[in-house]
Amino acid sequence: MMNQKRFCKTLQLENDLKLIKAYKEVHAPGAVWPEITQGMKEVGILDMEIYIQGTQLFMIMDTVADFDHDKAMAELATKPRQSEWEAYVSQFQKTSETATADEKWQLMERIFKMD
Repeated sequence: MMNQKRFCKTLQLENDLKLIKAYKEVHAPGAVWPEITQGMKEVGILDMEIYIQGTQLFMIMDTVADFDHDKAMAELATKPRQSEWEAYVSQFQKTSETATADEKWQLMERIFKMD
C-alpha cells in the first residue's frame, strides 16, 4: 500500500430488512453503474470496499498519494450520473435524496494502527 492514502467512512442504512437486501443487491459485483466506478477512478480513488453490520456501513477507500479529499469529493459530485446514483441509493440510507456522497459518508478517525 505504498504511495497511497486510505480513508474510512461510515453511514447508516434504514432499519428495514427488505431495503438492506436491496442495497446489497445494487452493490453486488457488476451491479454498480459503470459511470459511478469510472468517476471514482477519475478523481483518484484506486479501490473501495463497503462492509455491513446490521444497519451500519463501513467503507474503506484507497486513493492516490496526493489525493485531496474535499477537492475530489466536490469533483466526484459533478461526474456523469453521480447525483442520479446518490438519489437512487438514498432510499436505502438514513439521509436525504439530495445529499452528496460526501454529505452522507462520514469520515472516521483512526485511533489504532498495529506497528
